[in-house]
Amino acid sequence: MLSDSPKLSKEEIRRKIWALMEETGISRFPKPVYGRIPNFVGSNIAAQKLAEQWEFKRAKVIKVNPDSPQRMVRFLALLNGKTLLMPTPRLSSGFLLLEPRKIPKRAYEDASSIRGAFKYGEICSIDEIPNVDLIVAGSVAVSKDGVRVGKGGGYSEIEYGILRELGVVDEKTPIFTTVHDIQVVDFVPKDVYDLIVDAIITPTKVIRINDAGERPKGIMWDRIEIERINEIPPLIQLRKLKSLI
Repeated sequence: MLSDSPKLSKEEIRRKIWALMEETGISRFPKPVYGRIPNFVGSNIAAQKLAEQWEFKRAKVIKVNPDSPQRMVRFLALLNGKTLLMPTPRLSSGFLLLEPRKIPKRAYEDASSIRGAFKYGEICSIDEIPNVDLIVAGSVAVSKDGVRVGKGGGYSEIEYGILRELGVVDEKTPIFTTVHDIQVVDFVPKDVYDLIVDAIITPTKVIRINDAGERPKGIMWDRIEIERINEIPPLIQLRKLKSLI
């Protein structure tokens, strides 16, 4: 675990965690972990612990990031009859919706991969996204008070902002992350657009965050360059939708 003294920037935290995971042999395929939400030893155990939480059990629709360490979360969602909403990498094709009743049970494992999700899921426009009961986000690191560090692209925040704008999530929608214990750090600097998670789930423990604080109510349009908006189909759709209201 990284010490909070001196307090590091998010980029410094990323680099230290990536290096630490490689050096200690905790990282798993795909490698190298640099620039990724890193896969880790025990990711399947953490996923099983997540599936034991009451928020998972009661959820009908779960949004899960497409990264490798959360593949078991996606599989368990399908196995337990949950509708799975998965953003495509970099949101380049928007969101995929996977309905377990439409997928052969023998194909759930395949469908939990990125390639399989494209095969068995359906790309949905933003007006087809259902209400989401639980969000599972990947992290490079996360602080004990729930501030997460992603890989630096801001996609988790953009995805959340889109869902808030659409009204399919709200302030009370729980957000979980699964990480290795070594990825839990003492301090992460918080920005106004950051997502605070409600629970950190590792292979050995479940850390509940008592007060996640106020979350972004939508897309912070003034912080996204027009060139980037034009690279993300759901943002283009959302912008057009807002112009019609």
